[in-house]
Amino acid sequence: MVKTSTTQKSQSETSYAPGIASGDSMLSSFFEDELKDIYWAEKNIVKTLPKMKKAATSEKLQQAFEDHLQQTQTHVERLEKAFELMGKKAQAKKCDAMAGIIEEGKGIIEETEKGTATRDVGLILAAQKVEHYEISTYGGLAQLATTLGLNDVADLLKQTLNEEKETDELLTEIAETDVNYEAATEEE
Repeated sequence: MVKTSTTQKSQSETSYAPGIASGDSMLSSFFEDELKDIYWAEKNIVKTLPKMKKAATSEKLQQAFEDHLQQTQTHVERLEKAFELMGKKAQAKKCDAMAGIIEEGKGIIEETEKGTATRDVGLILAAQKVEHYEISTYGGLAQLATTLGLNDVADLLKQTLNEEKETDELLTEIAETDVNYEAATEEE
């Protein structure tokens, strides 16, 4: 049996200082690529939210979509600021995941009856899929920005992350206190 020193740290116990990655590392390139991905997603969400608002019946849901549209425009501006802080031009790269989620949302509108709470339930579900994708993306990107020593960028991403979480909670509240129960009483 080989005995190891108690002073040795396992790889999982090793801690690294923020900013350890260089600006021209593979991680830095990956981070920039993922920033382009979420930038495309946010710009497309700006185009999609007015359609979701128009398709919604609940006034609370319509207002939530309107408010989130304004917020999403701020998210786009924050991402542009993040690129600027990195000395990069803001560029979008198609986000296949978000494109699929948006397409699924369009399908919900097409497949549900206009003016029903059931459609609103579907819209909330579609919107929460968007929010959950954004929450995971912004959480990961904020951590990567910290690792790369891009603290100002990390702060911008964390602001957006917190707003995405708040929107998700609001959508849950609308579903739980109103829309789901109304939909449960609708007959075919």
